[in-house]
Amino acid sequence: MSTLHQVEPEGETYRLNPEIHDQLMGSSSRPGPLQPKGQPLTLPEPEFPAHPELLERRMTDEEFHKFNRGRALRAWAVPYLQSRWHRKQLRPIVAYLFTEYKCNLDCHYCWAYNNKVKGMTEDTARRSIDWLEDIGCRVLALMGGEPLLRWPFVHKVTAYAASKGFFVYLATNGRLMRPKVIDRLGDAGVSVINLAIDSVEERPELPKAFKPIEENFEYMVKMQRHYGYSSFININVTRINIEDAMELTEIGKRYNIATDYHINETPMMEQEHFKHQDENSTFITPDDYGRIDDLVDWLVAKHDAGYKMANPREQILNMKNMMRGKIEPWSCRAGQNTLIIREDGTLAPCFPTYGATRDWGRVEEPKFDLVQLDEMKESCTTSCFSTLNSIVGHCYDDIRIIKWMAKQAKNRFRGVTGSM
Repeated sequence: MSTLHQVEPEGETYRLNPEIHDQLMGSSSRPGPLQPKGQPLTLPEPEFPAHPELLERRMTDEEFHKFNRGRALRAWAVPYLQSRWHRKQLRPIVAYLFTEYKCNLDCHYCWAYNNKVKGMTEDTARRSIDWLEDIGCRVLALMGGEPLLRWPFVHKVTAYAASKGFFVYLATNGRLMRPKVIDRLGDAGVSVINLAIDSVEERPELPKAFKPIEENFEYMVKMQRHYGYSSFININVTRINIEDAMELTEIGKRYNIATDYHINETPMMEQEHFKHQDENSTFITPDDYGRIDDLVDWLVAKHDAGYKMANPREQILNMKNMMRGKIEPWSCRAGQNTLIIREDGTLAPCFPTYGATRDWGRVEEPKFDLVQLDEMKESCTTSCFSTLNSIVGHCYDDIRIIKWMAKQAKNRFRGVTGSM
């Protein structure tokens, strides 16, 4: 199989990176799962409603933005500044907690779920949150699979993390996000809902669709101003949903929520459980480049017109290079300022390395080696399109920060005048 940089034949779509595969799968043995220390810990049972007053008033736009600015300052800015001081320590700004690796849908491009894997235990979840708190992290992203397969568990995790000051981010396909679930997570203190939708109408290859969840989606948007969370639509651009991506962008605009875009990525490593490796209709081929170029130009025009988008403008444009395998290595902080915690409590630097056998340690016992990570990133960053990791990398560029601060000083810090 070819690497991302060796896509020559017309129609070549599956782009395993053998160099990365060998680094991640053949060098060491993945540690065993996190074991309880004596009697397994449990998570407190959340009270509901803990904040009944939230349903009786609706935040104004000014109140909503002020509330979220304060929450972001505490959860993002303060840990970031602390991490700059503690440069030689593991100081994650964001941690991805995979409470589940099972999923209720089968998106044909997705190798990142396995319905044979058991979900996270309360002992692992509680110890993960406590450990992250100790090392300065205050942003917790709940991931899967589909986390809401066990929504009462996610309710407990959200309430416990929020009680410790965490900014809790939930990634979901929305199928199980009924009003009673939204109310419990909102009441517990969820900060952001990342709603993954790839098409408008459901289809076998792309079941994450808008129409089946439209009613729940409208309730989610309505309750933002009561509970204070924000939300956005996360769209994976494939060869078969270009028109859908445009329509979903307009849906985001209509409901006044942001959109986020990814160019479809194939696995870096062999994934034994992945059923759609061959003859996959979603993988992008050279024949699709022109159509996706047009989509990218359209998205940039909408970005310039003021549409809310999570991606920086430059990253949207970079989708053209990404699908052609022309991305240069970039500054990735995975394993330093971001990390993932698997459902068994073992650690990995980032989402694409979930299936790696390399030993990066467990919760409370990290083993990240910066030399190994830097060597790996020379190859893997050219096959990766992570919105958050690219933004985090920008924020640790000292020259970029100095320029941004100078710009703010020139404007007397009258609000943010440019993105870091």
